[in-house]
Amino acid sequence: MIALSLAEIASAVGGQTYDIPDPEVRVTGPVVIDSRKVEPGSLFAAFVGERVDGHDYAREVVDKGAVAVLASRPVGAPAIVVDDVQAALGALARHVVARLGATLVGLTGSAGKTSTKDLIAQVLRRKADTVFTPGSFNNEIGLPLTALTATDETQFLVLEMGARGIGHITYLTGLTPPKVGVVLNVGTAHIGEFGGREQIAVAKGELVESLPADGTAILNADDPLVRAMASRTKAKVLFFGEADSADIRAENVRLTETGQPAFSLHTPSGCSDVTLRLYGEHHVSNALAAAAVAHDLGMSVEEIALALSEAGNLSRWRMEVTERSDGVTIVNDAYNANPESMRAALRALVAMGKGRRTWAVLGQMAELGDESLTEHDAVGRLAVRLNVSKLVAVGGREASWMQLGAYNEGSWGEESVHVSDAQAAIDLLRSELRPGDVVLVKASRSVGLESVAQALLADVQGGVDA
Repeated sequence: MIALSLAEIASAVGGQTYDIPDPEVRVTGPVVIDSRKVEPGSLFAAFVGERVDGHDYAREVVDKGAVAVLASRPVGAPAIVVDDVQAALGALARHVVARLGATLVGLTGSAGKTSTKDLIAQVLRRKADTVFTPGSFNNEIGLPLTALTATDETQFLVLEMGARGIGHITYLTGLTPPKVGVVLNVGTAHIGEFGGREQIAVAKGELVESLPADGTAILNADDPLVRAMASRTKAKVLFFGEADSADIRAENVRLTETGQPAFSLHTPSGCSDVTLRLYGEHHVSNALAAAAVAHDLGMSVEEIALALSEAGNLSRWRMEVTERSDGVTIVNDAYNANPESMRAALRALVAMGKGRRTWAVLGQMAELGDESLTEHDAVGRLAVRLNVSKLVAVGGREASWMQLGAYNEGSWGEESVHVSDAQAAIDLLRSELRPGDVVLVKASRSVGLESVAQALLADVQGGVDA
């Protein structure tokens, strides 16, 4: 974070100082919410959780070098006391962002946010110092914490913005007002909470509504609900996609023998070839969104194509491909799942597994509401249509719907199986895997299915990233 005195922080967040001998002492380290991550010069924000109260660690974090605690009550240690720690954290982020000369890029969408954010950051940091959201740190706490890691040298701040309802993105853009806003897609993720895709579109479109007149809205030309958001912004609009009308578009899209996308990138300033290191055709759209941001911020098509072709996977458990020493390939995509990302992952599995046995180890897609049965059934049916060799549906009723969909689509019998939990899936795979097989592991984060991938990788030493 840029160095700020405790007096300036207290003023910015509307707090009162307690037990602070010198209000001009500056915070020079990170703002943290985990006492284990405190460094000398830190500011520790004390949240009250279900099992842990951060205020109880006040003395400990100060002893570790924290300058003060941002708290909702006096703690017997240097503190800035506020009514609401979360609101104060947001106010501090807004204050710091206003001090920066950085260009803020905000992005949202139902699927692909984290992968796209990682691509944007890897492209832009070739041009200038770039700070970006770690992992999926995209909510009311994670976003301000990310913004607070920016320094005086930061020129680009790339922020992923999640939403669980109407008004959430409006709140986030109020903390960190973007100059460039990217909307990737409107899918069915969290549809159970929103009540329909149209409501999801309303929420995602709050990002473009927040943009200034001299900003840029970057919209997916291939998604009608996103394309329609052009009418909701006063900013300039750039479209990306495979549509002929897109400003930033992909032509001659194909997958390599290893399942990695290649295409010709076309921009208003020219065209250049791209071959991604990521797996799955769905990353083409993500790459085009990143290319549109870079183009808008002044990078040449050659620079963009090179950066995209060299970009890697920065976030864990997202199409994380590892080949074991015995020739079995594990694709760990277990961080999260929704119908769109599940379909994309299955297609990537089939592309990677040409001439090899393919296993889809799939679990529940959460928060689908009334659409849950239909969507899980559809995933099972798609696995059959794509000729996935083996489907292992893991978990309760949602997994049973998936397995039944597969059975009804193709009468697979032994080719599809429903198991109760991750350990049962591990036991099955250990007994039946053979060299050359490709295994996809995917489910919503709450299922914890990454344990299957981790167990399979631990079984054989010598695995390497593919």
